Amino acid sequence: MTRKLISSGSTFEEQIGYSRAVVAGDWIFVSGTTGFDYSTMSISDNLLQQTEQCLKNIESTLQEANSGLQDVVRVTYVLPNGGEFEECWPMLRQYFGEICPAAMMISAGLSDPRMKIEIEVIALKRS
Repeated sequence: MTRKLISSGSTFEEQIGYSRAVVAGDWIFVSGTTGFDYSTMSISDNLLQQTEQCLKNIESTLQEANSGLQDVVRVTYVLPNGGEFEECWPMLRQYFGEICPAAMMISAGLSDPRMKIEIEVIALKRS
């Protein structure tokens, strides 16, 4: 089975020692992705803007793996304030509404207090 590592160029990857994604055969495991714009390493203080940036970052990573959001089979959402999750639903429906992956939301602290959401996905390339 082939294994490919994908990097976003984020300073976090080098500092912590992980990949933005690992492609193993037809499986793509995308690490927890936050709302940072990796080109500027800036982050909005707005939850919906962070959610959309997370999804754009994930979409870009999947494209680099010759895949896309349509291949996502599992998604995990992590929010420090679980009570805010419902605010994200319209944005999540926009990106995942037709795909309907298996999903889970966890309320837990994130490594940077500016982060309001982190999203992790698993995708399986369609044959």
